[in-house]
Formats: sequence, C-alpha cells, structure tokens
Amino acid sequence: MIHVLVAGFRGAMGQKTVKMIQSHSDFALSAVFDPKITINNPQNYGLPAEVKVLNRYDQLDANVADVWVDFTNPGAVAANTEAAINAGIHPVIGTSGMAPADQARLIKLAKAKHLGGLIAPNFGLSAVLLMKFAQEAAAYFPDAEIIEMHHQDKADAPSGTAIATAHKIAAGRTQKPLSTTDNDARGQRIDDVPVHAVRLPGYIAHEEVLFGGPGEALTIRQDSFDRQSFMQGVAVVIRKVQEADQLVVGLENFL
Repeated sequence: MIHVLVAGFRGAMGQKTVKMIQSHSDFALSAVFDPKITINNPQNYGLPAEVKVLNRYDQLDANVADVWVDFTNPGAVAANTEAAINAGIHPVIGTSGMAPADQARLIKLAKAKHLGGLIAPNFGLSAVLLMKFAQEAAAYFPDAEIIEMHHQDKADAPSGTAIATAHKIAAGRTQKPLSTTDNDARGQRIDDVPVHAVRLPGYIAHEEVLFGGPGEALTIRQDSFDRQSFMQGVAVVIRKVQEADQLVVGLENFL
C-alpha cells in the first residue's frame, strides 16, 4: 500500500487527485496539507476520519506518507517540496512556476538525501508526446513559436509546459533560427523561441507549436479538455517514484 499526502487538496486538481487515490486499491490517502486551514477535522472536508489534515511543516515525517503530491501555487511549491524532502517523503510536483534556482537547489537536496521525486511540467500524456515530437521536429525546422492556452485562474504565464517545450526545441535544433526583432507582440523569448500565453475562461490546458520552413509549415497541438486526463500520469508516478533516488524533471522519466 502506498500512502499519499495531497497538498492543495481543496483546489480543482487536488480534488481530482484525492478522488483518484481513493479509487485505487493500492493507494491510501493518509494526509492532506494546506497552511491556510484552521480546522483539522477531516470530516469538515468530506474526507474519511483516518485522514490527517495538516497545516504546518513540523507535522511532517516519513510516517505521515510515502509520497507528497503537490497541486498548490507558484509561491508555495518550492517550500513545500523542500519540506517533503526533509521529511523523507517523495515529492511529486504538478505545480508549475517554480523558479529555476529553486528547482536546481531542490534537485541537489534530494540527491544528497538519495530521495527520488518528480517535477512535472505536465502530467498529460499528450503533452509529454508533444514535447518529444517538438524536439524531434526542431532538427528540421529551427524556426518555431509556441502558443499556450489555459484557464483564467492559472497563476503562472508562460506555463511550465511551454517553458519545457521551448527548452526541448532548443535542444533539438541543429541550426540557429532566423533572428527576429524583439517585440512584445512576439511573446516572451525562451531559448530563442517566442512563447505566447493565453488566459481565457472555457479553456483547461492546450498548446500549439508552430514550425515554419521554406514553402511549408508544421503544427503540433495537444488539448486537455478535462483535468481527469492528468490523473493517469499522476498514478503512474505515485507507483514508481519510490524506486528513484533523485529528483528529476519531466513525466517521461517515469514512462
């Protein structure tokens, strides 16, 4: 039995994660975490009586849970991940927007403690495949732009998925793209890839990568129409993360 703690359990992704854990016979929801809560009775949140409701880092240790699943916000995710690692709990981080310096520091901390974990720009299998295909296409089409579209409540822009896609495009290039003049309308440049962020009601998570070459173009797109689509990836990592001994970036490391 794998015991799981869900941080951000009251949010949309947190609620999906709680239900997914409860639907699997080899998972157990052992705890939830939210520093803003003041009532620690699990029944107030529709949770079983045996679930621990935590709001402080000093309540954490390896007996609380095997795996920490985080769907919180960019301002809290680095501190949450550090607390999980220091408590000996394997972090599975779905919250995007972590600063690169924090990410590097936490990877180093996890390595020192021989503790495996995952920082996932996206848990959707279609998004992972899009990034893979984009990296392969960049070898033939160095000129590319990214359009990412998310719901209006997403706090970070551009998304972690778009940032990761831009890095993979840069890694896949065999020649430099055409130089373009900096202009706000061209989006934020990440690894010399313009990235455009859209935040509108009605959207969940969508990304297009546009490649252009002499006389032709290639478009790769993925769409997540329901947050439930991310749960397959979350379940895969929960089952495998305890076998890892370092903190890695990207769901593809566990597929």
